Amino acid sequence: MHFLSLARLSEYQIERIFVLADKLIIHDYVRALSGKTFLLFFPESSLRTRITFEKGIKQLGGDCIVFPPEALDKKENARDMIGYIENWADGLIVRHPDFSKIEELAAYASIPVINAMTSSDHPCEILSDLYAIRKIRTNYRELTYTFVGPAGNIARSWIEAAKVLDLQFRHVCTNGSAIGGNNRNYTFLVELEEALQNSDIVLTDSLPPDKRSADYLDRYQITLKRMKMANRHALLNPCPPFTRNEEVSDDAVDSDYFAGYAFKKDLLAVQQAIILYCCGIVCL
Repeated sequence: MHFLSLARLSEYQIERIFVLADKLIIHDYVRALSGKTFLLFFPESSLRTRITFEKGIKQLGGDCIVFPPEALDKKENARDMIGYIENWADGLIVRHPDFSKIEELAAYASIPVINAMTSSDHPCEILSDLYAIRKIRTNYRELTYTFVGPAGNIARSWIEAAKVLDLQFRHVCTNGSAIGGNNRNYTFLVELEEALQNSDIVLTDSLPPDKRSADYLDRYQITLKRMKMANRHALLNPCPPFTRNEEVSDDAVDSDYFAGYAFKKDLLAVQQAIILYCCGIVCL
């Protein structure tokens, strides 16, 4: 099985991955990947995702070989490339800006291909966040999720998750930034204060250069004052790497609303669970 996007998963598959992650945490780790080798394609700038994939594979007894993503940008046809790779590798984990590159590899691969991030989505990150929220709020599917900012890869994966799991997802940004269409799971708003009312989980992403103006920050920066407009016990989850006093203010990050650095701890277990599930190893 491949793991390409959250939109291609079912509610059942997401729950099975979560159950696998639960077992991995309870039992520490097993040697389920002993004898298996994974090829990782990561840029040097990758930090959290690469650390947890590499550590996760090694914890489970597997090996990994790391290449820069540019290694995939050859004239060689993806069908021929994967034909050779399958002689020696048991799976590919790819972080590449072009989603179609990962999709093309998966079309010809009989070994799992896992999307570790593209410029259009970030499924492992968002699935891990949902898992962490599930541990804190057992009613996580009944909460209201509010994403503040332009629609980048983080927002798109959250929208996909909302559709699969039937979550209430609000997207707040300037006019013209809507991408989901107003429907059962997606509501677009331009007024931040209105959106924060009745919000349980507040989400942000790094801002592109055109959204770092004083006017934009004045309207959309998440501050402690604004977090107090959200529901009691609301969580602030700025996607790292975040920049203090851009998408989120210092006082908001330093407040009790901030989900905290340990919130990402289970990224390791969730990514291990994704690998095991894709490899068909579901009984630990």
